Amino acid sequence: MKRLGILSTHPIQYNAPLFRMLHADDDTELVVFFSKTWDQVKFDPDFQRDITWDIPVNDGYQHKTHDASSCRGRKELYLAIQDFSPHALLIYGWNFPGHLHIMRSFHQKIPIWFRGDSHLLDAKPNWKKIVRRLWLTWIYRNIDIAFTVGSANEAYFRWCGLRTNQLVRAPHAIDNQYYQEKAPQRLKEAAKIRLELGILPTHKVILYVGKLEAKKNPEILIEAVQNLSEKYHLVITGTGPQQKYLKDKTSGNQQVHFLGFKNQSAMPTIYRMADVLCLPSTGPNETWGLSVNEALACGIPVVVSTKAGCSKDVLIDESMGTAIEPTDLEAFITAIKRYTQTRPNPQAMREFTTRFCYKALINKIKLQCHSIATKPSQLSSEL
Repeated sequence: MKRLGILSTHPIQYNAPLFRMLHADDDTELVVFFSKTWDQVKFDPDFQRDITWDIPVNDGYQHKTHDASSCRGRKELYLAIQDFSPHALLIYGWNFPGHLHIMRSFHQKIPIWFRGDSHLLDAKPNWKKIVRRLWLTWIYRNIDIAFTVGSANEAYFRWCGLRTNQLVRAPHAIDNQYYQEKAPQRLKEAAKIRLELGILPTHKVILYVGKLEAKKNPEILIEAVQNLSEKYHLVITGTGPQQKYLKDKTSGNQQVHFLGFKNQSAMPTIYRMADVLCLPSTGPNETWGLSVNEALACGIPVVVSTKAGCSKDVLIDESMGTAIEPTDLEAFITAIKRYTQTRPNPQAMREFTTRFCYKALINKIKLQCHSIATKPSQLSSEL
């Protein structure tokens, strides 16, 4: 049995099912190390509220929490990982307190694996590109393998100096089964919510899911629906800094509906209200856009910005949606008209859920575990 350590900031709704599946694997002994405490992460500044997920995010796997923002906390985190003596350490992100320190401390002692979703899709001045590349090349010298989430992410790691044999494609995924189960019941619930909002069965729903902030560009969807007939409605799910501005802008508009923040248990129903999901982000740093995965898992086509990392990979069939420039209003209107009239091809959807799933990532992790030495380095004597 191989011991795998994972370093992440805190329990995240997208990672918890993956950690539980790894914990249940007979070939892997897993410990997840968190570098932030609950008090440090419970308030989300973008959602502008405390966030408590209503699905289990820290159950079903072994984990330890440390406050790596202090020198003492970083030392305790380091010692906890050393005591576990993993055969390999998978680190989620380097730009968090303690993560780069851990990466550098254990590099060349045990295999350091990395998971991040950065890309090069955002425009930057040349001087910033040069400085960024020098800095990131130095950082990524401290890892052995990067599990890349998609083609844009893979191009980023190549740009940062990683070689082909250091890149393992393991696409970003969600818990597809969670979003696909209870479909008939959730469709009925979704229809009820639509009627409560005054949306007739013959009307079309454009769905936005995410934080209400400038880089997400939700305003362009308001402009789009204002240029469409009254049978089109925009349902906005989420909160954030632009909430008041957007509500004021649409005051009295019967076609725009604000649902506010919705927790994870409600989202499979919310997606089924929609005829199309739109992710119009301009960036910077729309690293992937997992709402796209969630919508597709529910059988909803998507219109996604070319600035989102997922736009390069998830649209494996034309019926699933399209990627367009985030400032092109006419293109959004055209795409909305098209994709509110159709549904993704079932065969393409089966391929999507097979390719973009937790099992695919777990299989890649297990392959790497099988390739390393059975006995880990003697960390206690070397570190």
